Amino acid sequence: MYQSDSEYMAGQLSAYGYTLTDNPEEADLWLINTCTVKSPSQSAMDTIISKGKGAKKPLVVAGCVPQGSRNIKELEGVSIVGVQQIDRVVEVVEETLKGHEVRLLNRKTLPALDLPKVRKNKFVEILPINVGCLGACTYCKTKHARGHLGSYTVDSLVQRVKTVIAEGVREIWLSSEDTGAYGRDIGVNLPILLNAMIAELHSTGSTMLRVGMTNPPYILEHLKEIAEVLCHPSVYSFLHVPVQSGSNAVLTAMNREYTVEEFRTVVDTLTKLVPGMQIATDIICGFPGETDDDFAQTVQLIKDYKLAQVHISQFYPRPGTPAARMKKVPSAIVKKRSRELTAVFESFTPYNGMEGLIERIWITDVAADGTHLVGHTKGYIQVLVNAPESLLGASATVRITSVGRWSVFGEVIEVLSYNAQDRTLNKDELSCSKVSPCDVNDEPCACSKDPDSCCSAVQCADTSEVAAIPNNGKQGEDDQNFDRLKKRNSLVLKSSENTVLQEPTLKEESIKARANTVQWNIVDKSLVAGIFLSFLIAVACLSQLWSRKLMSS
Repeated sequence: MYQSDSEYMAGQLSAYGYTLTDNPEEADLWLINTCTVKSPSQSAMDTIISKGKGAKKPLVVAGCVPQGSRNIKELEGVSIVGVQQIDRVVEVVEETLKGHEVRLLNRKTLPALDLPKVRKNKFVEILPINVGCLGACTYCKTKHARGHLGSYTVDSLVQRVKTVIAEGVREIWLSSEDTGAYGRDIGVNLPILLNAMIAELHSTGSTMLRVGMTNPPYILEHLKEIAEVLCHPSVYSFLHVPVQSGSNAVLTAMNREYTVEEFRTVVDTLTKLVPGMQIATDIICGFPGETDDDFAQTVQLIKDYKLAQVHISQFYPRPGTPAARMKKVPSAIVKKRSRELTAVFESFTPYNGMEGLIERIWITDVAADGTHLVGHTKGYIQVLVNAPESLLGASATVRITSVGRWSVFGEVIEVLSYNAQDRTLNKDELSCSKVSPCDVNDEPCACSKDPDSCCSAVQCADTSEVAAIPNNGKQGEDDQNFDRLKKRNSLVLKSSENTVLQEPTLKEESIKARANTVQWNIVDKSLVAGIFLSFLIAVACLSQLWSRKLMSS
């Protein structure tokens, strides 16, 4: 959710004339988007703010931390913008650069979905379907920031899906604090939304939909409908359902509003009804009051299902939450339990037996090693392939050659679609080049008999950069959404009218000059000559006709 907010803020600032830079030293202002889920996230924010103040940089802090904890010491002397005020980020940046401290935190209507956007990955649209939630978990600080449930309308979300598909997006990730709760505030529900969305998706799977995280309570009544959606060829058979603990006593203390048995019902039903279903979950170790027996129940739950993805974290008390006032489990025990559960989880081999299988994947990213491309199967299993970046945005069939703990490796057999096109490559093209055919319609591929008629694989490829996503599941510096901004030198601001004027560059002036100069090519000259000759013939004919009339008179 907060990554989507970062992309929207970057888009508005870019559209207004600012340039994002990866060099903090050359930036005129730092924009820091924050997450308040865990203490380490806020600690990272504190470190960046401290560095920014030390470098005398104007700072704007956005996201859940200022929205939920506006009065903390670290936010003194910096501008802040709330989670429902991201459509006013340009105003905040402008005023901050003038030396003013701005604070926009009042809640209002939901930000528009069609705001300018700069995607971290141009092939992936992160689409928020609602903000806030209906829960009241005792450990959650996000509720303080995001508030009560507020859902976008079905029509507005469907229109956004149409727009991003037209823009060439290959994956749409639905984001939410609780996807399952969608629409309960506006009289609709999640199956209604999902069915309206997949009606806009091609059955060929040219654009894939990934359903976001959902807590068990609000999906239980829709399990069969959700299963039908997950079976659709353009929807990943994947769902993130956080359980947090395998003990009902701990779930009650967390105020999670479901039981372990209900979580099992969700997993068992979806696994039964959806072929190749993959489910991810979350566990919090060391929640206040968690006994050895409670923890043993959690370990047993994880052993029972052997899920391929389990996000394990230690309990972090967040200021202002009920859990922060509960009696804590000693930190040494918390760490011990976290290590033990991690060891159990890492002992699983979820992808064994996949060697030799033929799978369809959707390729959208470059791996952290800079060599492999990252694709995902229908069940969202990560597949690494050795292929050129021209395959980014493509779908392909691959043969799984080996498996690892966190992903599998494959070789490309057939490329099914390319970037902005939905065409199937024929066998001749594939025999010519399995991984780098030219992606231009009605042109021979690069190694055909007439190679000069087609661009090379490098020339055909989109050369824009794509951020590498670490495969180890750890957050990198980019994941902290540390957006740094550098103002263009050619911008002239007229604050009285709140407009931006850009001084024309030399290149622009030369273009204007050329536009005002008549270019006489051979076609132009031939046309003029023909017109002139026709004029002379017409004059001669008229003269002869006139002389005859005079003679007859």
